[in-house]
Amino acid sequence: MVREEVQQLINNLIQIEHISTTLYLAMSAYLDRKNYTGMAKWLRLQSDEERTHLLILIDYLSGKDGVVKLTEVPAQPTNFGTPLETFQRVLEHEQYVTNSYRQAYDYVKQIDPQTTVIVQDFLREQIDEEAQSLTIVERLKLAENNPSALLIIDQELGQRQNGPIAAG
Repeated sequence: MVREEVQQLINNLIQIEHISTTLYLAMSAYLDRKNYTGMAKWLRLQSDEERTHLLILIDYLSGKDGVVKLTEVPAQPTNFGTPLETFQRVLEHEQYVTNSYRQAYDYVKQIDPQTTVIVQDFLREQIDEEAQSLTIVERLKLAENNPSALLIIDQELGQRQNGPIAAG
């Protein structure tokens, strides 16, 4: 049986991934409604990736005979502003997720080596998550309000294909 404090820690990470998947799905729907279909696709795939993370954590905790506690997810907004404002929020959220995994890693490394490995895998993946988000934000800043530039970025983001998930 997993220690109570580790169980609480994993359940907290499960909640964060659950919020992430719904946040990105709401952003995807919003940008799709604004006809940024490529950005919407990118965010939909990001939502799918966060759901995969959620399931990995659930399976991990269940496999250690822990109790998974799925709590209520707050309602998500329906308006996220410009594409730049939307992806700035993505970047801020990814930084929050990184910080959450960093704190979890710092705590769990003292008491549970097995859990440390899975948390470290997710923490390692966050390097790429933040870098992708930052690149998109910086490109959207360069585009400013140029419709042609925004459409090119939209097309490029629409080419995203989900590959294998590193943490798992």
